[in-house]
Order: sequence, then C-alpha cells, then structure tokens
Amino acid sequence: MHFSATAETLSDFLKTFRYSENSISSNAPCIIMSGPSVLLPRERYMSKLEALIDTPVIKIITGIRRSGKSTLLLMLKNKLLLRGIKEENIIYINFESLKNLHLLDHISLYDEIIAVSKKTSAKLYLLLDEIQNVSAWEKAVNSFMVDINCDIYITGSNSKLLSGELATHIAGRYMHITVFPLTFSEYLDFTGKKKTTEEHFADYLRMGGMPGIHFFPEDTASDYLIDIYSAIVLKDVMQRNNFRDVANINRIAEFVLDNIGNIFSANKVANHIRSQKLSISNDLVYSILHALEDAYIIYRAPRYDLKGRRILEFQEKYFIADLGLRNAVLGYHPQDISGMLENIVYMELLSRGFDVYTGNQNGREIDFVAKKGHKTQYIQVCYLLSGETVVEREFAPLDAVSDNYEKIVLSLDMLPESDRNGVKWKNLIDFLLE
Repeated sequence: MHFSATAETLSDFLKTFRYSENSISSNAPCIIMSGPSVLLPRERYMSKLEALIDTPVIKIITGIRRSGKSTLLLMLKNKLLLRGIKEENIIYINFESLKNLHLLDHISLYDEIIAVSKKTSAKLYLLLDEIQNVSAWEKAVNSFMVDINCDIYITGSNSKLLSGELATHIAGRYMHITVFPLTFSEYLDFTGKKKTTEEHFADYLRMGGMPGIHFFPEDTASDYLIDIYSAIVLKDVMQRNNFRDVANINRIAEFVLDNIGNIFSANKVANHIRSQKLSISNDLVYSILHALEDAYIIYRAPRYDLKGRRILEFQEKYFIADLGLRNAVLGYHPQDISGMLENIVYMELLSRGFDVYTGNQNGREIDFVAKKGHKTQYIQVCYLLSGETVVEREFAPLDAVSDNYEKIVLSLDMLPESDRNGVKWKNLIDFLLE
C-alpha cells in the first residue's frame, strides 16, 4: 500500500481554514444566551434518558457548561408530556436563574417540592438543572428518594457531583450520563449539511462543537465561546475550589491548550511557569489541573504500558473538550493540525463510551488505546501520510502489537480504505461518521 500527499494537497486543504490568528480576541465582549428557541435532538443521549424514565435510580447528567444539558432536560420534559404526564407533575428548576435564588439551600428546595407533592398523589418528575449551585443539595435529593414518589434527573457542570455524600448514600442507585460538545456527525445534523463534508469539517476544526454557536453569526460565535471559557475559569474552577489567583489558572490552562496531543507532566507545566520568573508549586499545578478536569474543560489520557498491561503514573496527554474554546483563547493556528485531529478523535472515542489511554509499546507511542468492555482499539492519528517515512512511523508501532484487537491508522488522505499487515487505514472523516 502506498500513500502520497503533495504540497498542493496540503495547501488546498488548509485554504478551507479561514480564521486568522487574531480573529478571536480574548478581549471579546460577554454574551449571555438565555437558551435556544429550537430544541435540536441529540439521540445518543435522549435514547439513554428515555430508557431510564421511571427506573428507581437518580439520573445524573454532567458535562462542560453549555454542552446541552439544559436542552436535554427540556427535551425530556417534552417526552414526558407526550407520554401523558401532566405538566403540573413535572418540576423543572434551573438554579442559575435569579427567579430561583430562594431555592439555593437544601432546606428551601426540600420544602418547596414537598409542598407540591402534598397537592397530588401522582408521581412527580424532578428536573433539577445545575444543582451544584444549591448548598448541601445531596441531602435534599436523598430525602426526595425516601419521602415522595418521584423520578429524579439532575445536571451539573462539575464531576464532583459523583463524589462525596451523594455517592456514599445512593451507591448503586444512580446512573451517570456525560454530555460532550457535538461530535462531527452531530455537528452536521445541526448545520443542516449546507456545504461539502470537507468544508464542514474545516469549520468544525475552527469553531468546535458547542451547540450554542449555531444560534450566532460566525463573528459573534467567537465572543460566545470566550464567555463560556471565562465562566468555566471563574465559576467552576476558581470559585468552586477557592483558588486566589486567576492568573495561575489561565497560565496552566493555556499551557495545556497549547500542548494538546503532547505528552507532558505537571512538573513540566510548573517549570514552564517558573521560566517566566514566576513562583508556583507542583502541588498547586496538580490542584489546578484536577480542577480543570472536574469542570470538564480538559480531559487527561493516562499512559498505558502494553507490555505490562498497566497504567503508568506519569507523562500523560491532555485534551480540551472543544477545539472552538481552544481557538477562542489561543487563536487558530493551522500548523497545529496534528494535535487538533488527535483532539477530535479522542473526544469522539469518549463520546462512544470508550476509556481512552495513550499507549506505550516498548518506548514507541501509540496515540490511543481505547477500551470498552471486551473491545479494544489501537489508533494512530496523523494529518497526511505524505511518504513512506511517515507511513512507517505511523504503522510500525501498531505492527509491533501482538494481540488480535483492531488496529487503525487515521488520516485525511482521500484514498479507499485499505489494510497493511492487519493494520487498517481509514479516512479520518469517514471514521467520525461511522
């Protein structure tokens, strides 16, 4: 099998990327979106939620801010109405709305819903949006499970929803769904496929997949992304973890965003900051990285040693939940295409339900080891297989893996799907649309 890509191929493809480095400014004005006027379906999540209706577990929906959790709750409400549930028996509360300010402690929330339950003998459906804003909310949710006939759905923008008192008291009695920004296939559904698939993919690389961008003109959408990033840093990272210096958070976040797809350690981040004549401890770097993970803005891919079949405790990769946020913060840089493609594949694998690691095979790096149940995939990602040297570099680590799990190399070459010694090559865009 022979792959080739000319300089003209690279040039033609990059012509589809139209952001300049300065087209998204970190000084962009803040935009607040009250919510979409049209609810666009996300069947991957709605099918899971529908299957859980009336099951005796708490449904916990988490994910980065503005990824569509509130919209899912509103669509769920519509599904319940279509099933004949009366609207007065569906209680939807958004705890980021000022009209619900009086419900931000667990006693007030409990009293409010208990008062409603006393007016009916029917089951109540509780749709509680961004519940982490309620102090000691776990106590109220636990009590609802005990005291009233109800079906509970909660959303939150922090992974700590699944830790602490809630997990202790309802172990085995909750189901967790993580909502990600739009995958490329979902992105095509949202855009209505008005361009070629390749043109849409170029837009997806620049703009990312936050659902709200589709309600704005392109120049305004970038401002909206800055607003999301700022809210995450200030509310979900700084305030929730009582950090004092937002500058340190931004420095660490920007280092991670600038190094997506690269292997590095927290120690390297700390040394980078110290090289700027600034003081920061390794412990603080670790704490901020964990807080960024908890807020779902970055994801960590641990290293997996294939020979020892164990997870290594050092030298990991990090990825951002959405490339649009990265481009809003750093500007769009076409020369970063390899890391961006890795980022897209990584988030796609997470959305498909895989646990994803970066592989180590006798010192050779395998971009992703993806595991789900008894299924394992080994995946290499590159921009273009532009000659035999690149082909050897990408295929060789997979050739060295001796088991019989699926091994795939993904690139943007426009060639028929093929196979080399049991290692498949696929077009990356086609893979995303499978």
